[in-house]
Amino acid sequence: MFEYEQEIVDVLLSENENFKRLYSRHGELKEKVKEANSGIAPLDGYALDNLKKEKLHVKDKMAAMINQYRQNHLH
Repeated sequence: MFEYEQEIVDVLLSENENFKRLYSRHGELKEKVKEANSGIAPLDGYALDNLKKEKLHVKDKMAAMINQYRQNHLH
Protein backbone atom coordinates (compact mmCIF):
# COMPACT_ATOMS: atom_id res chain seq x y z
CA MET A 1 0.00 0.00 0.00
CA PHE A 2 1.36 3.42 -1.00
CA GLU A 3 4.64 1.87 -2.18
CA TYR A 4 5.54 4.99 -4.14
CA GLU A 5 4.91 7.21 -1.14
CA GLN A 6 6.87 5.24 1.46
CA GLU A 7 8.98 8.21 2.60
CA ILE A 8 5.86 10.29 3.27
CA VAL A 9 4.14 7.34 4.95
CA ASP A 10 7.15 6.91 7.25
CA VAL A 11 7.10 10.60 8.19
CA LEU A 12 3.34 10.57 8.83
CA LEU A 13 3.61 7.39 10.90
CA SER A 14 6.19 9.04 13.12
CA GLU A 15 4.57 12.49 13.33
CA ASN A 16 0.80 12.08 12.97
CA GLU A 17 -1.22 10.08 15.50
CA ASN A 18 -4.35 10.11 13.33
CA PHE A 19 -2.43 8.68 10.36
CA LYS A 20 -0.85 6.06 12.62
CA ARG A 21 -4.30 5.05 13.88
CA LEU A 22 -5.68 4.83 10.34
CA TYR A 23 -2.67 2.82 9.17
CA SER A 24 -3.14 0.36 12.02
CA ARG A 25 -6.88 0.07 11.38
CA HIS A 26 -6.25 -0.55 7.67
CA GLY A 27 -3.89 -3.38 8.58
CA GLU A 28 -6.51 -4.93 10.87
CA LEU A 29 -9.19 -4.70 8.19
CA LYS A 30 -6.86 -6.09 5.54
CA GLU A 31 -6.17 -9.12 7.74
CA LYS A 32 -9.88 -9.67 8.46
CA VAL A 33 -10.71 -9.54 4.74
CA LYS A 34 -7.88 -11.96 4.01
CA GLU A 35 -9.11 -14.36 6.71
CA ALA A 36 -12.69 -14.14 5.44
CA ASN A 37 -11.62 -14.78 1.85
CA SER A 38 -9.55 -17.80 2.86
CA GLY A 39 -12.33 -19.26 5.01
CA ILE A 40 -10.50 -18.86 8.33
CA ALA A 41 -13.08 -16.39 9.61
CA PRO A 42 -16.30 -17.05 7.68
CA LEU A 43 -18.45 -14.01 7.05
CA ASP A 44 -21.58 -13.57 5.02
CA GLY A 45 -21.35 -11.48 1.87
CA TYR A 46 -22.89 -8.43 3.52
CA ALA A 47 -20.40 -8.41 6.41
CA LEU A 48 -17.48 -8.96 4.05
CA ASP A 49 -18.66 -6.13 1.80
CA ASN A 50 -18.87 -3.82 4.81
CA LEU A 51 -15.31 -4.72 5.85
CA LYS A 52 -14.06 -4.01 2.34
CA LYS A 53 -15.88 -0.68 2.23
CA GLU A 54 -14.45 0.37 5.58
CA LYS A 55 -10.96 -0.68 4.47
CA LEU A 56 -11.30 1.39 1.30
CA HIS A 57 -12.63 4.37 3.27
CA VAL A 58 -9.63 4.23 5.63
CA LYS A 59 -7.26 3.94 2.68
CA ASP A 60 -8.89 6.96 1.03
CA LYS A 61 -8.41 9.00 4.21
CA MET A 62 -4.73 8.05 4.32
CA ALA A 63 -4.32 8.92 0.63
CA ALA A 64 -5.81 12.35 1.28
CA MET A 65 -3.38 12.89 4.17
CA ILE A 66 -0.46 11.85 1.97
CA ASN A 67 -1.56 14.24 -0.76
CA GLN A 68 -1.94 17.06 1.76
CA TYR A 69 1.54 16.39 3.12
CA ARG A 70 2.98 16.40 -0.40
CA GLN A 71 1.31 19.72 -1.19
CA ASN A 72 2.49 21.32 2.05
CA HIS A 73 6.07 20.04 2.06
CA LEU A 74 7.21 19.22 -1.44
CA HIS A 75 6.50 22.44 -3.34
